[in-house]
Amino acid sequence: MLSKLRHYARQLPRRFSLKRTLFGVLLIGLCASLVTSRPPTMLEQVLTNGTLVAISRNGPTTYYEGPNGTTGFEYALLQGFADSLGVTLEIREQEHLGAMLDMVTEGDGQLAAAGLTITPQRQTRVQFTSPYLEVTQQLIYNRGKDKPESIADVTGGDLLVIAGSSHVERLQQLKADYPELSWREEPNLEMIDLLEMVHRGEVDYAIVDSNAYHINAQTFPRARLAFDVGEPETLGWAFPQRTDTSLYDRAQAYLARIENDGILDSLVAEFFSNDDPVSTGGALLFTHRLEKRLPQWQGLMQKVGDEVGLSWQLLAAMSYQESHWNPDARSHTGVRGLMMLTRVTAKELGVKNRLDPEQSMRGGATYLKDLYTRLPERIQDPDRTLLALAAYNTGMGHLEDARVLTQRHGGNPDKWEDVEKYLPLLAKRKYYRTVKHGYARGWEPVHYVNNILRFRDIIAWHDQQEQRRLAMATSADTNTDDTSEPKAERNDNGIMPMSVL
Repeated sequence: MLSKLRHYARQLPRRFSLKRTLFGVLLIGLCASLVTSRPPTMLEQVLTNGTLVAISRNGPTTYYEGPNGTTGFEYALLQGFADSLGVTLEIREQEHLGAMLDMVTEGDGQLAAAGLTITPQRQTRVQFTSPYLEVTQQLIYNRGKDKPESIADVTGGDLLVIAGSSHVERLQQLKADYPELSWREEPNLEMIDLLEMVHRGEVDYAIVDSNAYHINAQTFPRARLAFDVGEPETLGWAFPQRTDTSLYDRAQAYLARIENDGILDSLVAEFFSNDDPVSTGGALLFTHRLEKRLPQWQGLMQKVGDEVGLSWQLLAAMSYQESHWNPDARSHTGVRGLMMLTRVTAKELGVKNRLDPEQSMRGGATYLKDLYTRLPERIQDPDRTLLALAAYNTGMGHLEDARVLTQRHGGNPDKWEDVEKYLPLLAKRKYYRTVKHGYARGWEPVHYVNNILRFRDIIAWHDQQEQRRLAMATSADTNTDDTSEPKAERNDNGIMPMSVL
Protein backbone atom coordinates (compact mmCIF):
# COMPACT_ATOMS: atom_id res chain seq x y z
CA MET A 1 0.00 0.00 0.00
CA LEU A 2 2.79 2.42 0.83
CA SER A 3 4.49 1.79 -2.53
CA LYS A 4 1.26 2.55 -4.42
CA LEU A 5 0.81 5.83 -2.57
CA ARG A 6 4.35 6.85 -3.37
CA HIS A 7 3.67 6.03 -7.04
CA TYR A 8 0.55 8.20 -7.18
CA ALA A 9 2.37 11.04 -5.49
CA ARG A 10 5.13 10.94 -8.14
CA GLN A 11 2.52 11.27 -10.94
CA LEU A 12 1.48 14.75 -9.77
CA PRO A 13 2.69 17.63 -12.03
CA ARG A 14 5.98 19.33 -11.16
CA ARG A 15 4.28 22.67 -10.57
CA PHE A 16 2.62 21.01 -7.70
CA SER A 17 5.96 19.78 -6.35
CA LEU A 18 5.46 21.31 -2.93
CA LYS A 19 1.88 20.20 -2.77
CA ARG A 20 2.95 16.80 -4.11
CA THR A 21 5.49 16.45 -1.34
CA LEU A 22 3.01 17.42 1.34
CA PHE A 23 0.36 15.14 -0.15
CA GLY A 24 2.80 12.26 -0.19
CA VAL A 25 3.77 12.79 3.40
CA LEU A 26 0.13 12.93 4.44
CA LEU A 27 -0.76 9.76 2.53
CA ILE A 28 2.22 7.84 3.89
CA GLY A 29 1.40 9.00 7.41
CA LEU A 30 -2.21 7.97 6.98
CA CYS A 31 -1.15 4.53 5.76
CA ALA A 32 1.29 4.09 8.63
CA SER A 33 -1.47 5.06 11.03
CA LEU A 34 -3.78 2.46 9.53
CA VAL A 35 -1.08 -0.20 9.73
CA THR A 36 -0.15 0.56 13.33
CA SER A 37 -3.78 0.72 14.46
CA ARG A 38 -4.33 -2.98 13.69
CA PRO A 39 -4.99 -4.97 16.91
CA PRO A 40 -1.86 -6.78 18.09
CA THR A 41 -1.82 -10.55 17.77
CA MET A 42 -1.80 -12.77 20.86
CA LEU A 43 1.90 -13.40 20.34
CA GLU A 44 2.61 -9.67 20.04
CA GLN A 45 0.64 -9.00 23.22
CA VAL A 46 2.67 -11.58 25.12
CA LEU A 47 5.97 -10.23 23.82
CA THR A 48 4.99 -6.61 24.48
CA ASN A 49 3.74 -7.29 28.01
CA GLY A 50 6.64 -9.62 28.74
CA THR A 51 4.31 -12.11 30.42
CA LEU A 52 2.70 -15.40 29.43
CA VAL A 53 -0.51 -15.92 31.41
CA ALA A 54 -1.47 -19.58 31.85
CA ILE A 55 -4.50 -20.92 33.70
CA SER A 56 -3.89 -24.00 35.82
CA ARG A 57 -4.53 -25.42 39.27
CA ASN A 58 -2.28 -26.32 42.15
CA GLY A 59 -1.79 -30.09 42.27
CA PRO A 60 0.56 -33.05 41.86
CA THR A 61 0.60 -33.22 38.06
CA THR A 62 0.34 -29.49 37.40
CA TYR A 63 2.35 -27.16 39.64
CA TYR A 64 3.29 -26.94 43.30
CA GLU A 65 5.93 -25.48 45.58
CA GLY A 66 8.99 -27.72 45.86
CA PRO A 67 12.02 -27.38 48.13
CA ASN A 68 13.71 -25.16 45.53
CA GLY A 69 10.74 -23.17 44.27
CA THR A 70 7.74 -23.82 42.05
CA THR A 71 7.81 -27.12 40.19
CA GLY A 72 5.49 -29.72 38.64
CA PHE A 73 5.07 -31.33 35.21
CA GLU A 74 2.82 -28.68 33.66
CA TYR A 75 4.87 -25.92 35.28
CA ALA A 76 8.07 -27.28 33.76
CA LEU A 77 6.44 -27.38 30.32
CA LEU A 78 5.02 -23.87 30.68
CA GLN A 79 8.25 -22.40 32.03
CA GLY A 80 10.12 -23.87 29.09
CA PHE A 81 7.63 -22.28 26.69
CA ALA A 82 7.87 -18.91 28.43
CA ASP A 83 11.67 -19.11 28.31
CA SER A 84 11.53 -19.87 24.58
CA LEU A 85 9.54 -16.65 24.12
CA GLY A 86 11.81 -14.66 26.43
CA VAL A 87 8.97 -13.70 28.78
CA THR A 88 7.92 -14.26 32.39
CA LEU A 89 5.41 -16.98 33.30
CA GLU A 90 2.33 -16.03 35.32
CA ILE A 91 -0.08 -18.72 36.53
CA ARG A 92 -3.68 -17.86 37.34
CA GLU A 93 -5.24 -20.52 39.50
CA GLN A 94 -8.65 -22.03 38.86
CA GLU A 95 -9.89 -25.04 40.78
CA HIS A 96 -12.73 -26.21 38.55
CA LEU A 97 -11.95 -27.63 35.13
CA GLY A 98 -15.10 -26.31 33.50
CA ALA A 99 -14.47 -22.78 34.75
CA MET A 100 -10.89 -23.09 33.52
CA LEU A 101 -12.06 -23.58 29.95
CA ASP A 102 -14.48 -20.66 30.36
CA MET A 103 -11.55 -18.44 31.35
CA VAL A 104 -9.71 -19.41 28.17
CA THR A 105 -12.66 -18.59 25.92
CA GLU A 106 -13.26 -15.29 27.73
CA GLY A 107 -9.63 -14.19 27.42
CA ASP A 108 -8.71 -14.30 31.12
CA GLY A 109 -5.49 -16.05 30.14
CA GLN A 110 -3.71 -17.01 26.95
CA LEU A 111 -3.97 -20.77 27.54
CA ALA A 112 -4.96 -23.45 30.06
CA ALA A 113 -2.51 -26.18 31.06
CA ALA A 114 -3.70 -28.60 33.72
CA GLY A 115 -3.41 -32.14 32.39
CA LEU A 116 -6.47 -31.54 30.22
CA THR A 117 -7.68 -34.55 28.27
CA ILE A 118 -8.53 -33.79 24.66
CA THR A 119 -12.17 -34.80 24.21
CA PRO A 120 -14.71 -34.07 21.44
CA GLN A 121 -16.92 -32.21 23.91
CA ARG A 122 -14.10 -29.93 25.02
CA GLN A 123 -12.95 -29.35 21.44
CA THR A 124 -16.24 -27.57 20.75
CA ARG A 125 -15.15 -24.90 23.27
CA VAL A 126 -11.39 -24.57 22.89
CA GLN A 127 -8.56 -25.36 20.49
CA PHE A 128 -6.09 -27.99 21.74
CA THR A 129 -2.44 -28.29 20.83
CA SER A 130 -1.00 -31.52 19.55
CA PRO A 131 -0.83 -34.10 22.37
CA TYR A 132 2.18 -34.12 24.66
CA LEU A 133 1.21 -37.04 26.91
CA GLU A 134 -0.96 -40.14 26.61
CA VAL A 135 -2.96 -41.56 29.51
CA THR A 136 -5.55 -44.28 29.95
CA GLN A 137 -8.57 -44.07 32.23
CA GLN A 138 -8.48 -46.98 34.65
CA LEU A 139 -11.03 -48.37 37.08
CA ILE A 140 -9.64 -49.29 40.50
CA TYR A 141 -11.15 -51.38 43.27
CA ASN A 142 -10.30 -52.55 46.79
CA ARG A 143 -8.43 -55.84 46.66
CA GLY A 144 -10.50 -57.15 49.57
CA LYS A 145 -13.48 -57.36 47.21
CA ASP A 146 -14.15 -59.26 44.01
CA LYS A 147 -12.34 -57.87 41.01
CA PRO A 148 -14.78 -56.44 38.44
CA GLU A 149 -14.12 -57.59 34.91
CA SER A 150 -16.20 -55.02 33.06
CA ILE A 151 -18.40 -51.95 33.54
CA ALA A 152 -21.37 -54.30 33.91
CA ASP A 153 -19.85 -55.58 37.19
CA VAL A 154 -19.63 -52.02 38.55
CA THR A 155 -23.33 -51.19 38.28
CA GLY A 156 -24.89 -51.07 41.71
CA GLY A 157 -21.60 -50.20 43.39
CA ASP A 158 -20.37 -46.89 44.80
CA LEU A 159 -18.33 -45.36 41.95
CA LEU A 160 -16.65 -41.99 42.57
CA VAL A 161 -15.09 -39.62 40.01
CA ILE A 162 -13.86 -36.02 39.95
CA ALA A 163 -16.51 -33.53 38.86
CA GLY A 164 -15.88 -31.86 35.51
CA SER A 165 -13.26 -34.44 34.52
CA SER A 166 -13.00 -36.37 31.28
CA HIS A 167 -13.90 -39.42 33.37
CA VAL A 168 -17.44 -38.05 33.68
CA GLU A 169 -17.67 -37.66 29.90
CA ARG A 170 -16.59 -41.27 29.45
CA LEU A 171 -19.17 -42.54 31.94
CA GLN A 172 -21.88 -40.56 30.18
CA GLN A 173 -20.96 -42.36 26.96
CA LEU A 174 -21.00 -45.76 28.68
CA LYS A 175 -24.41 -45.10 30.22
CA ALA A 176 -25.98 -45.44 26.77
CA ASP A 177 -24.99 -49.12 26.80
CA TYR A 178 -25.38 -49.59 30.58
CA PRO A 179 -28.52 -47.64 31.63
CA GLU A 180 -28.21 -48.82 35.26
CA LEU A 181 -24.70 -47.37 35.59
CA SER A 182 -24.52 -44.65 38.26
CA TRP A 183 -21.73 -42.69 39.90
CA ARG A 184 -20.97 -39.81 42.25
CA GLU A 185 -19.05 -36.65 41.36
CA GLU A 186 -17.07 -34.51 43.80
CA PRO A 187 -15.16 -31.35 42.76
CA ASN A 188 -12.44 -30.87 45.37
CA LEU A 189 -10.53 -34.10 44.90
CA GLU A 190 -7.27 -35.25 43.36
CA MET A 191 -6.80 -38.71 41.89
CA ILE A 192 -4.56 -39.53 44.84
CA ASP A 193 -7.62 -38.88 47.05
CA LEU A 194 -9.61 -41.41 45.04
CA LEU A 195 -6.84 -44.00 45.38
CA GLU A 196 -6.73 -43.54 49.14
CA MET A 197 -10.52 -43.77 49.49
CA VAL A 198 -10.57 -47.04 47.55
CA HIS A 199 -7.56 -48.27 49.54
CA ARG A 200 -9.40 -47.58 52.81
CA GLY A 201 -12.63 -49.10 51.53
CA GLU A 202 -14.53 -45.79 51.76
CA VAL A 203 -15.76 -46.23 48.18
CA ASP A 204 -16.08 -49.35 46.04
CA TYR A 205 -14.63 -48.02 42.80
CA ALA A 206 -13.02 -44.96 41.26
CA ILE A 207 -11.61 -43.94 37.91
CA VAL A 208 -8.13 -42.44 37.70
CA ASP A 209 -5.60 -41.80 34.96
CA SER A 210 -2.88 -44.37 34.37
CA ASN A 211 -0.04 -41.98 35.29
CA ALA A 212 -1.66 -41.20 38.66
CA TYR A 213 -2.14 -44.90 39.39
CA HIS A 214 1.45 -45.70 38.41
CA ILE A 215 3.11 -43.22 40.76
CA ASN A 216 0.83 -43.98 43.73
CA ALA A 217 0.22 -47.74 43.48
CA GLN A 218 2.88 -48.56 46.07
CA THR A 219 1.50 -45.99 48.51
CA PHE A 220 -2.02 -47.45 48.38
CA PRO A 221 -1.50 -51.19 47.76
CA ARG A 222 -5.12 -52.15 48.49
CA ALA A 223 -6.29 -50.00 45.58
CA ARG A 224 -5.90 -52.40 42.67
CA LEU A 225 -6.27 -51.98 38.94
CA ALA A 226 -9.36 -53.70 37.54
CA PHE A 227 -9.41 -52.74 33.84
CA ASP A 228 -8.91 -49.90 31.38
CA VAL A 229 -11.96 -47.74 30.74
CA GLY A 230 -11.68 -47.23 27.00
CA GLU A 231 -8.71 -46.56 24.74
CA PRO A 232 -5.74 -44.33 25.62
CA GLU A 233 -6.44 -40.59 25.55
CA THR A 234 -4.16 -37.62 25.03
CA LEU A 235 -3.45 -34.41 26.94
CA GLY A 236 -2.99 -30.98 25.41
CA TRP A 237 -2.92 -27.27 26.14
CA ALA A 238 -6.18 -25.39 25.54
CA PHE A 239 -6.24 -22.13 23.55
CA PRO A 240 -9.21 -19.96 22.58
CA GLN A 241 -10.84 -20.69 19.21
CA ARG A 242 -9.74 -17.64 17.22
CA THR A 243 -8.53 -16.86 13.74
CA ASP A 244 -5.41 -15.43 15.41
CA THR A 245 -3.25 -18.51 15.96
CA SER A 246 0.10 -16.74 16.38
CA LEU A 247 0.69 -17.85 19.98
CA TYR A 248 -0.91 -21.24 19.37
CA ASP A 249 1.49 -21.87 16.46
CA ARG A 250 4.49 -21.03 18.63
CA ALA A 251 3.23 -23.44 21.30
CA GLN A 252 2.86 -26.16 18.67
CA ALA A 253 6.43 -25.60 17.50
CA TYR A 254 7.74 -25.62 21.08
CA LEU A 255 6.02 -28.89 22.01
CA ALA A 256 7.27 -30.52 18.81
CA ARG A 257 10.82 -29.39 19.55
CA ILE A 258 10.99 -30.68 23.12
CA GLU A 259 9.57 -34.00 21.96
CA ASN A 260 12.25 -34.32 19.28
CA ASP A 261 15.00 -33.19 21.68
CA GLY A 262 14.06 -35.78 24.32
CA ILE A 263 13.27 -33.04 26.87
CA LEU A 264 9.65 -34.16 27.11
CA ASP A 265 10.63 -37.75 27.91
CA SER A 266 12.97 -36.49 30.65
CA LEU A 267 10.17 -34.46 32.24
CA VAL A 268 7.81 -37.45 32.14
CA ALA A 269 10.46 -39.59 33.85
CA GLU A 270 11.09 -36.91 36.46
CA PHE A 271 7.51 -36.32 37.54
CA PHE A 272 5.86 -39.68 36.94
CA SER A 273 8.52 -42.07 38.25
CA ASN A 274 7.78 -43.99 41.44
CA ASP A 275 11.24 -45.44 41.96
CA ASP A 276 12.10 -46.09 45.61
CA PRO A 277 15.82 -45.50 46.33
CA VAL A 278 15.91 -48.31 48.90
CA SER A 279 14.10 -50.95 46.90
CA THR A 280 15.79 -50.16 43.60
CA GLY A 281 19.25 -49.85 45.14
CA GLY A 282 18.70 -53.08 47.02
CA ALA A 283 20.19 -54.24 50.30
CA LEU A 284 22.94 -56.25 48.59
CA LEU A 285 23.97 -53.26 46.50
CA PHE A 286 24.06 -51.09 49.61
CA THR A 287 26.28 -53.65 51.35
CA HIS A 288 28.66 -53.69 48.40
CA ARG A 289 28.89 -49.90 48.31
CA LEU A 290 29.27 -49.76 52.07
CA GLU A 291 32.47 -51.77 51.71
CA LYS A 292 33.77 -50.39 48.42
CA ARG A 293 32.69 -46.75 48.21
CA LEU A 294 32.21 -45.46 51.74
CA PRO A 295 35.85 -45.86 52.91
CA GLN A 296 37.11 -43.32 50.36
CA TRP A 297 34.68 -40.66 51.62
CA GLN A 298 34.56 -41.46 55.33
CA GLY A 299 37.46 -39.16 56.22
CA LEU A 300 35.83 -36.25 54.40
CA MET A 301 32.51 -36.92 56.09
CA GLN A 302 34.14 -37.00 59.53
CA LYS A 303 35.99 -33.74 58.80
CA VAL A 304 32.88 -31.91 57.57
CA GLY A 305 30.75 -33.39 60.36
CA ASP A 306 33.15 -32.05 62.98
CA GLU A 307 33.22 -28.62 61.33
CA VAL A 308 29.45 -28.27 61.05
CA GLY A 309 28.47 -30.16 64.19
CA LEU A 310 26.71 -33.16 62.66
CA SER A 311 27.23 -36.89 62.94
CA TRP A 312 29.37 -38.21 60.10
CA GLN A 313 27.17 -41.33 59.96
CA LEU A 314 24.17 -39.07 59.34
CA LEU A 315 26.01 -37.30 56.52
CA ALA A 316 27.04 -40.67 55.10
CA ALA A 317 23.44 -41.87 55.14
CA MET A 318 22.23 -38.63 53.52
CA SER A 319 24.81 -38.78 50.75
CA TYR A 320 23.93 -42.41 50.04
CA GLN A 321 20.26 -41.52 49.83
CA GLU A 322 21.12 -38.63 47.53
CA SER A 323 23.82 -40.06 45.25
CA HIS A 324 24.77 -43.61 46.35
CA TRP A 325 28.18 -42.08 47.14
CA ASN A 326 28.84 -41.21 43.52
CA PRO A 327 30.52 -37.78 43.30
CA ASP A 328 29.63 -37.53 39.60
CA ALA A 329 25.97 -38.37 40.13
CA ARG A 330 23.47 -36.40 38.09
CA SER A 331 19.70 -36.72 38.04
CA HIS A 332 17.34 -35.83 35.20
CA THR A 333 16.26 -32.85 37.32
CA GLY A 334 19.74 -31.30 37.10
CA VAL A 335 20.90 -31.82 40.70
CA ARG A 336 24.48 -33.05 40.95
CA GLY A 337 27.25 -34.34 43.19
CA LEU A 338 27.55 -36.33 46.41
CA MET A 339 24.79 -34.30 48.08
CA MET A 340 22.86 -33.65 44.83
CA LEU A 341 22.68 -29.88 45.14
CA THR A 342 20.60 -27.79 42.77
CA ARG A 343 22.34 -25.00 40.89
CA VAL A 344 20.39 -22.38 42.88
CA THR A 345 21.16 -23.91 46.28
CA ALA A 346 24.82 -24.35 45.38
CA LYS A 347 25.08 -20.67 44.42
CA GLU A 348 23.48 -19.58 47.69
CA LEU A 349 25.94 -21.74 49.63
CA GLY A 350 28.97 -20.52 47.70
CA VAL A 351 29.57 -23.90 46.07
CA LYS A 352 31.32 -23.18 42.76
CA ASN A 353 31.71 -26.79 41.62
CA ARG A 354 28.96 -29.22 42.59
CA LEU A 355 31.06 -32.15 41.35
CA ASP A 356 33.85 -31.38 43.79
CA PRO A 357 33.23 -33.90 46.63
CA GLU A 358 34.40 -31.62 49.42
CA GLN A 359 32.40 -28.62 48.22
CA SER A 360 29.31 -30.75 47.74
CA MET A 361 29.58 -32.43 51.14
CA ARG A 362 30.26 -29.17 52.96
CA GLY A 363 27.46 -27.41 51.07
CA GLY A 364 24.89 -30.09 51.86
CA ALA A 365 25.93 -30.28 55.51
CA THR A 366 25.82 -26.48 55.86
CA TYR A 367 22.35 -26.36 54.34
CA LEU A 368 21.07 -29.07 56.70
CA LYS A 369 22.59 -27.27 59.68
CA ASP A 370 20.94 -24.01 58.60
CA LEU A 371 17.54 -25.73 58.50
CA TYR A 372 18.31 -27.25 61.91
CA THR A 373 18.98 -23.82 63.44
CA ARG A 374 15.89 -22.25 61.84
CA LEU A 375 13.53 -24.55 63.72
CA PRO A 376 12.04 -23.24 66.99
CA GLU A 377 14.49 -23.50 69.89
CA ARG A 378 12.07 -25.55 71.99
CA ILE A 379 12.38 -28.54 69.61
CA GLN A 380 14.96 -30.97 70.93
CA ASP A 381 16.84 -33.84 69.32
CA PRO A 382 16.27 -36.31 67.85
CA ASP A 383 13.11 -34.57 66.58
CA ARG A 384 15.05 -31.45 65.63
CA THR A 385 17.36 -33.39 63.33
CA LEU A 386 14.55 -35.45 61.81
CA LEU A 387 12.43 -32.37 61.07
CA ALA A 388 15.47 -30.66 59.51
CA LEU A 389 15.99 -33.70 57.27
CA ALA A 390 12.37 -33.51 56.15
CA ALA A 391 12.82 -29.81 55.35
CA TYR A 392 15.99 -30.63 53.37
CA ASN A 393 13.84 -32.84 51.15
CA THR A 394 10.57 -30.92 50.84
CA GLY A 395 11.40 -27.37 51.89
CA MET A 396 10.85 -25.50 55.13
CA GLY A 397 7.55 -24.04 53.90
CA HIS A 398 5.92 -27.43 53.39
CA LEU A 399 7.32 -28.70 56.69
CA GLU A 400 5.71 -25.76 58.48
CA ASP A 401 2.41 -26.51 56.71
CA ALA A 402 2.59 -30.10 57.95
CA ARG A 403 3.28 -28.86 61.48
CA VAL A 404 0.20 -26.62 61.19
CA LEU A 405 -1.92 -29.62 60.13
CA THR A 406 -0.44 -31.65 62.99
CA GLN A 407 -1.43 -29.02 65.53
CA ARG A 408 -4.93 -28.65 64.03
CA HIS A 409 -5.53 -32.36 64.49
CA GLY A 410 -4.33 -32.45 68.07
CA GLY A 411 -0.82 -33.74 67.43
CA ASN A 412 2.47 -32.30 68.63
CA PRO A 413 4.05 -30.21 65.84
CA ASP A 414 7.44 -30.51 67.53
CA LYS A 415 7.51 -34.33 67.39
CA TRP A 416 8.55 -36.14 64.22
CA GLU A 417 6.39 -39.17 65.02
CA ASP A 418 3.35 -36.86 64.87
CA VAL A 419 4.42 -34.67 61.96
CA GLU A 420 5.23 -37.63 59.72
CA LYS A 421 1.59 -38.72 59.95
CA TYR A 422 0.40 -35.41 58.53
CA LEU A 423 3.05 -34.71 55.88
CA PRO A 424 1.33 -37.06 53.37
CA LEU A 425 -1.87 -35.01 53.74
CA LEU A 426 -0.14 -32.23 51.79
CA ALA A 427 -0.83 -34.32 48.69
CA LYS A 428 -4.59 -34.23 49.34
CA ARG A 429 -6.56 -31.28 48.00
CA LYS A 430 -8.84 -31.27 51.03
CA TYR A 431 -5.84 -30.35 53.20
CA TYR A 432 -3.30 -28.55 51.05
CA ARG A 433 -5.89 -25.97 50.04
CA THR A 434 -6.00 -24.86 53.69
CA VAL A 435 -2.28 -24.17 54.16
CA LYS A 436 0.07 -21.50 52.87
CA HIS A 437 2.35 -23.39 50.50
CA GLY A 438 -0.17 -25.69 48.83
CA TYR A 439 0.46 -29.09 47.33
CA ALA A 440 3.53 -31.19 48.14
CA ARG A 441 4.48 -34.81 47.54
CA GLY A 442 4.19 -35.24 51.28
CA TRP A 443 5.00 -38.94 51.36
CA GLU A 444 8.47 -38.28 49.93
CA PRO A 445 10.03 -36.57 53.00
CA VAL A 446 8.63 -39.37 55.17
CA HIS A 447 10.33 -42.00 53.01
CA TYR A 448 13.42 -39.82 52.82
CA VAL A 449 13.84 -39.50 56.59
CA ASN A 450 13.07 -43.15 57.28
CA ASN A 451 15.49 -44.33 54.59
CA ILE A 452 18.25 -42.16 56.05
CA LEU A 453 17.59 -43.52 59.54
CA ARG A 454 17.85 -47.05 58.19
CA PHE A 455 21.08 -46.31 56.33
CA ARG A 456 22.54 -44.49 59.34
CA ASP A 457 21.83 -47.41 61.66
CA ILE A 458 23.47 -49.87 59.27
CA ILE A 459 26.48 -47.58 58.78
CA ALA A 460 26.85 -47.13 62.56
CA TRP A 461 26.57 -50.89 63.12
CA HIS A 462 29.10 -51.55 60.36
CA ASP A 463 31.51 -48.99 61.85
CA GLN A 464 31.19 -50.59 65.30
CA GLN A 465 31.98 -53.99 63.81
CA GLU A 466 35.01 -52.62 62.01
CA GLN A 467 36.26 -50.99 65.19
CA ARG A 468 35.88 -54.26 67.10
CA ARG A 469 37.66 -56.20 64.40
CA LEU A 470 40.56 -53.78 64.59
CA ALA A 471 40.58 -54.01 68.39
CA MET A 472 40.55 -57.83 68.25
CA ALA A 473 43.33 -57.85 65.69
CA THR A 474 45.40 -55.57 67.93
CA SER A 475 44.66 -57.79 70.93
CA ALA A 476 45.68 -60.86 68.98
CA ASP A 477 48.98 -59.22 68.06
CA THR A 478 49.65 -58.64 71.76
CA ASN A 479 48.72 -62.27 72.61
CA THR A 480 45.56 -61.38 74.50
CA ASP A 481 43.41 -64.29 75.72
CA ASP A 482 40.12 -62.48 75.11
CA THR A 483 38.56 -64.19 72.07
CA SER A 484 34.90 -63.57 72.86
CA GLU A 485 32.60 -62.51 70.03
CA PRO A 486 31.58 -58.85 70.03
CA LYS A 487 28.01 -58.14 71.04
CA ALA A 488 25.71 -55.92 69.04
CA GLU A 489 24.88 -52.75 70.92
CA ARG A 490 22.00 -50.33 70.71
CA ASN A 491 22.54 -47.01 69.00
CA ASP A 492 22.04 -43.60 70.59
CA ASN A 493 18.29 -43.77 70.08
CA GLY A 494 18.01 -47.12 71.82
CA ILE A 495 17.30 -48.93 68.56
CA MET A 496 19.00 -52.21 67.76
CA PRO A 497 20.82 -51.61 64.47
CA MET A 498 19.51 -53.59 61.52
CA SER A 499 21.79 -56.33 60.25
CA VAL A 500 23.13 -55.95 56.72
CA LEU A 501 20.87 -58.04 54.50
